[in-house]
Amino acid sequence: MSRVASDQDVDIDLGQLARAVWARRLRIVTITALGAAVAFAGAKVVSPQYRSETRLLIEPRAPAFASTQTNDASAGPLLDELNISSQVQILQSADLIKQVINNLKLYNLPEFDAAANGSALGDILVALHLKKNPLENPPEERVIDAFTQRLQVYQVPGSRVIGITFTSKDPKLAASIPNAMAQVYLTIQSGAKLASNTEATRWLEPEIDSLRQKVSEAEKKVADYRTTHGLLQTNGTTTFTAQQLNDISVELTRVRTDRANAEARAQAVRNALSSGEASDTLGDIMSSQSIQRLKATESGLQSQISDLQTSLLNNHPRLKSLRAQLADIRTQIRQETQKILASIENETKVADLRAKELEQQSDMLQANSARAGEDAVGLNALEREANAQRQLLETYLVRYREAASRADRNSSPADARIVSKAIEQVDPYFPKVVPIVVVAAVATLIMSAIVIMLSELFSGRALRPVEATNVEATNIEERVEEAGQGEAGQGEAGPVPASKLAKPSMLTAVVDDEEEPEAVPVEETPTDDNEFSASSVASYLTDCRAPLAVSISPSGDDGSAATVALARVLADTGRRVILIDMTGSGYPSELMAENPEALGVTDLLCGEAAFGETIHGDRMSGAHLIPQGVSDVRRAMRGVDRLSLLLDALTSAYDIVIVECGAADVAGVSRLTRSKEIEIILSLPEIDETAFVGLMQDFQSAGYERVVLMSGGEEAATRSPARHAA
Repeated sequence: MSRVASDQDVDIDLGQLARAVWARRLRIVTITALGAAVAFAGAKVVSPQYRSETRLLIEPRAPAFASTQTNDASAGPLLDELNISSQVQILQSADLIKQVINNLKLYNLPEFDAAANGSALGDILVALHLKKNPLENPPEERVIDAFTQRLQVYQVPGSRVIGITFTSKDPKLAASIPNAMAQVYLTIQSGAKLASNTEATRWLEPEIDSLRQKVSEAEKKVADYRTTHGLLQTNGTTTFTAQQLNDISVELTRVRTDRANAEARAQAVRNALSSGEASDTLGDIMSSQSIQRLKATESGLQSQISDLQTSLLNNHPRLKSLRAQLADIRTQIRQETQKILASIENETKVADLRAKELEQQSDMLQANSARAGEDAVGLNALEREANAQRQLLETYLVRYREAASRADRNSSPADARIVSKAIEQVDPYFPKVVPIVVVAAVATLIMSAIVIMLSELFSGRALRPVEATNVEATNIEERVEEAGQGEAGQGEAGPVPASKLAKPSMLTAVVDDEEEPEAVPVEETPTDDNEFSASSVASYLTDCRAPLAVSISPSGDDGSAATVALARVLADTGRRVILIDMTGSGYPSELMAENPEALGVTDLLCGEAAFGETIHGDRMSGAHLIPQGVSDVRRAMRGVDRLSLLLDALTSAYDIVIVECGAADVAGVSRLTRSKEIEIILSLPEIDETAFVGLMQDFQSAGYERVVLMSGGEEAATRSPARHAA
């Protein structure tokens, strides 16, 4: 039977769950062993499956004796991810699978046509039209379907390797099928390359013959055009006209140079004749043999005259004769010089005439060259056409030789090779007896424990009531019951004695227009220990996690002081707590606020202060305070409806919100909260049972089910500063 009442808050007792599982450990072990035995038997009954794998490396391959080598990456296939994926699809193609099936004669094996044998369950499902009759499919299709179900082809991640895996009941067959698929694939790839080379040679042969004829015709057109237009070539690049023009230009330059040289020589001779200077320094004069002989004779006569002058007078006939001979020799020298000058001038004239002739020939050749340039345009077009046809023919010839050299089957290897052959496996791939038994045992163990824990939870044996951390609520309920039993003899509870009353709460300012009475001094709270102290109430509020508590102090400021002590105790335990001063006297604000004129709840309700400006820290603890404020209470209470929004905001920011209402009545508290999800605290420093029972009944009649009594004042006396009467 459950130990928890239906209206109690409960928690899961983890210890009870563990004890329940341990108490049934023998049952759990038995069930686990049974599950492991069933898994072992099932694994042994299942037919073993064997799996083998063959791996292919996709790479471009060429025969080792290939005559041409190329470094061009575009010459081979593009080995990217798409290419490898394409090869995977080729390995799974129906044509390749059919060829493997025919080569190994798999259609004769029952493993690949299990539908032909059938089963009782399958026949029933077919009869009920819950399954398609497999015999409706052709036998070849059934074999292919069974083959593809056992086949797996995949690309090894991060590589150009393709794995071919096959699963079969026969380990030999599981190894032979992947190897056969790899061989068929290589044969297909090699055959494709061979077919490509054969097709290339078949297509190139007529193309080469046609290109040869076109090249011959183009070269003949070039030769005819060159002959017709006189565009003869002296070497591989220069025409005859251009060569002539070049030679004439060279000769004209030479002739002009000779003419200038002759003019310079003639001018030198003229200058020598006109000035009477010695012409011994002129090369043309000194190179003349006649001048050389005359110069020798002149020198001899000059020597004789010089010798005779030493012994003969100047008028001696011998001297006169020699001087006459000397004058005659000098005249001859001048005449010879004139002849040399005339010869040089003739050279100049000849050179000038030669230059004019060469210039005329150059002009004529230039005109011919211009006409030849126009004709060369057509010649160049014909030569380009002939060169293009010749280059294309040479390319076709190279390709034809390559294709013809690879026309043999052995000369066209496939662009793939086997890197790992499938071998016959000894251990089956499925089932793995040990892992299956271990997994089944662990799963059975866990499920058994879960079932036992669920049974404990549903029966209530693993549930426990939430334990209260204080006994105040129980004592209060007992006193309420006692008060209810004595209600007939006592009648309604009387009001709180007048000696205990202080200023009315702010909540009564809405309906009470009389002046507020003067406050009375706070009476010292008793120091004796009791079970309704502020510490006990703080523990209760912490355990029940109440977000909002409303404190009523019928006795006035001494009860408010106890509420301040409650807030400080909660703050000392690490709770985020705030106290709202809704009393008429403002005594909580006096006890907690540093500034007696601090903005508070009345200023907030009157719209004279912002929300953040009304929150202050307690001067003696970590609690926060919203003091009474300095605005008019009656004007502030006209906006009392806004208090519910204020409380909602504060409860989302703080662990607990305490509203100290002073000597408020039930109607005022109801207007403040509008909700019954609160804790009502009656702060009575001195317990007056009659007054407490009366207030308890009033709040319960208004719908407040939980009312907590707080008495005693030792916390207020030790944590609150003494208040002196005015």
